[in-house]
Amino acid sequence: MDRLASFGTDPFKPPCRGCSTYLVEPFIKCAECGPPSFYLCLQCFTRGFEYKKHQSDHKYEIMQTSDFPVLEPGWTAQEEMALLEAVMDCGFGNWQDVAYQMRTKTKEECECHYTKHFINNPLFSSTLLSLRQMEDARTADSAIPFKPTDDPPRPTFDSVLSRDMAGYMPARADFMEEFDNYAEWDLKDIDFVDDDSDILHALKIAVVDIYHSRLKERQRRKKIIRDHGLINLRKFQMLERRYPKEVQDLYEAMRRFARVVGPIEHDKFIESHALEFELRREIRRLQEYRQAGIRSFCSAKVYERVKRVREDERRKRTMLCDALQYLQDGRACRQWLHKQAAIDAGITPVVTTITTTGTGRRSAPPLNLTGLPGTEKLNEREKELCQVVRLVPGAYLEYKQALLNECRRQGGLRLAQARALIKIDVNKTRKIYDFLIKEGYINKA
Repeated sequence: MDRLASFGTDPFKPPCRGCSTYLVEPFIKCAECGPPSFYLCLQCFTRGFEYKKHQSDHKYEIMQTSDFPVLEPGWTAQEEMALLEAVMDCGFGNWQDVAYQMRTKTKEECECHYTKHFINNPLFSSTLLSLRQMEDARTADSAIPFKPTDDPPRPTFDSVLSRDMAGYMPARADFMEEFDNYAEWDLKDIDFVDDDSDILHALKIAVVDIYHSRLKERQRRKKIIRDHGLINLRKFQMLERRYPKEVQDLYEAMRRFARVVGPIEHDKFIESHALEFELRREIRRLQEYRQAGIRSFCSAKVYERVKRVREDERRKRTMLCDALQYLQDGRACRQWLHKQAAIDAGITPVVTTITTTGTGRRSAPPLNLTGLPGTEKLNEREKELCQVVRLVPGAYLEYKQALLNECRRQGGLRLAQARALIKIDVNKTRKIYDFLIKEGYINKA
């Protein structure tokens, strides 16, 4: 009675709901019960006291920040929190780093205390089991195992192996840099408080939903990389090279659809097209044999051998005719000699088209502007100029703008000034200069 009387005179010293004794700081306040507030002393809190709506697994607040033992003497509340944070940062079992981060306990003390009070404690057994189940479910969706091994590779940062594996760390089953790596920055300053307006609260909820969608996209990409085995890019490219060139082009075009189907279905699709390509090539070969009147595979072998000899002779005859036709052109003769030397060395020669003008000089074919950047900015006469001069549209536009600026600055432009301004072939500069004069873009000085 005296305690209750004294409590009534001092409202800042509430009694413990478990044992009705005066609370001595530090004490525990339940964050999910009230009003009125629900307070417990440390002894009742460690016993897991429950009363009416209050449960032992409710969130709580420590009402004093000074050091005091919670689970056993010698371990203060701050050290308990530091131990849990160190285990979360360094990983369970890495006691050397855990002790280094705490700095007040040895690795043996950290391991013994954590195992005794957080692993083998019956009070936390059900909670630990649920956490393990949640972790297993999360790991099943996100972890990307490298391969079963006792000591997975640990490539150093920015090494060749690390770049080939796209920064993947097998020992942690995670990447060094995540997709959308700074997605968490949008949430670091968000704080839900009671006095938020409805619009502000809805806006914060929307930001959290956006963050969840970005996390789902991150997990989806990890799943695609894991399922299709895309971690080692070099090995993946080597597997692609086993297909013919036509199938490799198909593989490149259909790679974007791999995210829609599973890895097995995608590989079956590519393999079926590779088989189709082989069958079509074999059918064409058999049709060629039939047209040549061949009815046995023995005759087909002789036909293939004679065909190869015939093709080699035709290629040599074609090169000889080219050399005889352009015998007066020394450059063409040298090209033919290089081709012949490449054939004798067993190297496939590079076939080039040689044309001549009336003066005997060789003229290059017009430049193909298809797909070149900046082509759409040219009119038909400018396209014709770029094709004849063999100048890419981007460079022509740059030269044109430089000449226009110089002409406006000086009120006119001479050919010598244009040649000093554009450091390219003088003949090309003259053609560009004459074209701009003819079209009225610039004036002569």
